[in-house]
Amino acid sequence: MNTQELLAKEKISKLLLKYSIPAIIGMVVNALYNVVDRIFIGNIPGVGSLAITGVGVTLPITTIILGFCMLVGVGATTTISIRLGQGKKEEAEKVIGNAITLSIIIALILTVIGLVFGNFILTKFGASESTLYYAKAYIYIILIGTVFNVVAFTLNNTIRGDGNPKLAAIIMVIGCLTNIVLDAVLIFVFNMGIQGAAIATIISQFITAFIGIRYYVSGKSNLKFLKSSLKLNRKITVQILSIGAAPFAMQIAASLVQVIANNVLRTYGTDIAIGAMATISSVSLMCLMPIFGINQGAQPIIGFNYGAKQEKRAHEAYKLSLLVATIILVVAFILVQTFPEAIIGIFNKDPKFMDISVKGLRIYLLMLPIVGISVTGSNYIQSIGEAKIAMFLSLLRQVILLVPFIIILPRVFGLGLNGVWIAQPLSDLISSTITAVILIRSIKHKEKVEEIKLKKAN
Repeated sequence: MNTQELLAKEKISKLLLKYSIPAIIGMVVNALYNVVDRIFIGNIPGVGSLAITGVGVTLPITTIILGFCMLVGVGATTTISIRLGQGKKEEAEKVIGNAITLSIIIALILTVIGLVFGNFILTKFGASESTLYYAKAYIYIILIGTVFNVVAFTLNNTIRGDGNPKLAAIIMVIGCLTNIVLDAVLIFVFNMGIQGAAIATIISQFITAFIGIRYYVSGKSNLKFLKSSLKLNRKITVQILSIGAAPFAMQIAASLVQVIANNVLRTYGTDIAIGAMATISSVSLMCLMPIFGINQGAQPIIGFNYGAKQEKRAHEAYKLSLLVATIILVVAFILVQTFPEAIIGIFNKDPKFMDISVKGLRIYLLMLPIVGISVTGSNYIQSIGEAKIAMFLSLLRQVILLVPFIIILPRVFGLGLNGVWIAQPLSDLISSTITAVILIRSIKHKEKVEEIKLKKAN
């Protein structure tokens, strides 16, 4: 069977397994680009805790870059899936070239803005005199390689939508392994410090982007790449950006939260508290990346079957993705609550750093078992093309609820540093509840409509 036949007829559990495992590997590996950097940077002799705090200050910038990666990459992949479900293969092929062009344009704009206004941005994002040097040394190099980052992420997503999730995962593994090796060599052998970590990252991203481009240029892809498709098509561009807006909003929201949190952390804690948040964010990222992988695996299944008017299969794919996500998050929750010292110790073993980070980690991820409802729920809504509702659900967890909590809890309720940690689980609880209500109503409504259609057909 070809890709379309598989998506339409294969058992949902087999499809989810086929698409999600490579996607999970890809997302975890993608997260490791930043996490591995922080681990190596945190272990730089003498300056580890300050250096990782410098990286913590740059987190909002790298999150913004990831947001634009998702804007194009996820938007393009969803558009491809819907077009294939509608039987419009030629239009699906045009999406690839448009996505590449969009990636390059957006990346160049981000690079210029970042380099020109870097000093001002980093100061506003929470850098102090002692951490600004480390923040600039790291992020300026990362900004130079932004084009490789965005193109690599976009192509990796479209390769998955092209029906080759295994290759997408292999490409990401190659990039990650390259990054790990180069981190060790450049930081500890050539004594390049934090700059070595940044150089290792952009070289790895370049390799990932190169392999992705070669896949399409070589003619081995299922969807053919045409040079003419590089010219932006207004209709395709609008659809990519509108569908990708939900995950983009989530990342921009996350960046906003990081900026606010950094400044609150400096007010109620010290520079080390920002480093602690960077570490806690890394652990949270590793817990959630498998869920984002499940989302990416479920997305083409949900998108195709919804486009092909097989809503029941789309709903089944979502329900199964939620179940698997919840199991993974429960296991992650148990590990985090049982072994927080061992987890934080991987990044830095400074006693003050450990004390703040361990306490923060336990509180910050308190609602981890139910987060799957919020994360997979917005993905389902996005996959069926309801971009506005998906954006609302994304913003609900990361902005509408979280930002006020971060500002109010430390100050108004006198919780200080603990207020920053408590804000996230409180937001998770409320947003997951609201998402569950919206999902139940949406799925029940569509199932009822489908039943009416079947009765009329009979």
